Amino acid sequence: MGPPEAGPSEAQRVCLTFPSLREDVESGAATIRSASERKASREEVCPLFKAFAAKEEKLVKFLITNQKLCGVPPNIVTQVKQNHAKTIQIRNTVCSAAPAAAGPSLSEALGAPVIADDTTVKGRGTFDTLTGNALQR
Repeated sequence: MGPPEAGPSEAQRVCLTFPSLREDVESGAATIRSASERKASREEVCPLFKAFAAKEEKLVKFLITNQKLCGVPPNIVTQVKQNHAKTIQIRNTVCSAAPAAAGPSLSEALGAPVIADDTTVKGRGTFDTLTGNALQR
C-alpha cells in the first residue's frame, strides 16, 4: 500500500469557500441590476437590497477573519468594506419610507399675484426702441 492520500489542509478548505461566497454576492448584484433595468418598485427592490447586504456582509466577515490564512491583500479588504458601506447607504435610502407628498410651492403658499390682462402693450416687441424698431432700419 502506498501512502495515504492527503486531502486539502484546513487552510485550503477554509479558503475554498470563498468562490461560493463571491458567486452568491455576484448573483445578488445581478438580481438587483435586472430589477433596476425593468424599473421595479421600491417595495420589490428593498428586500433584494436587504438580502444583498447580508450576503456582502458575510463576504466581508470572511475576508477579515481569513485575511492572513488565505493571503488576501489588505487593499482588497478595504475596497470590499467601502463597497459594503455604499451598499448599506443605498439600502437605507431605498428602504426608507416613500418620500412625503410635496407640500405647496412657495408661490402657492404666498399666493401668486393677480395681473390684469389690460396692462399689456400691444404692437411692441423686444426689439422696439424709443424711435422705432431697430431691425427695420
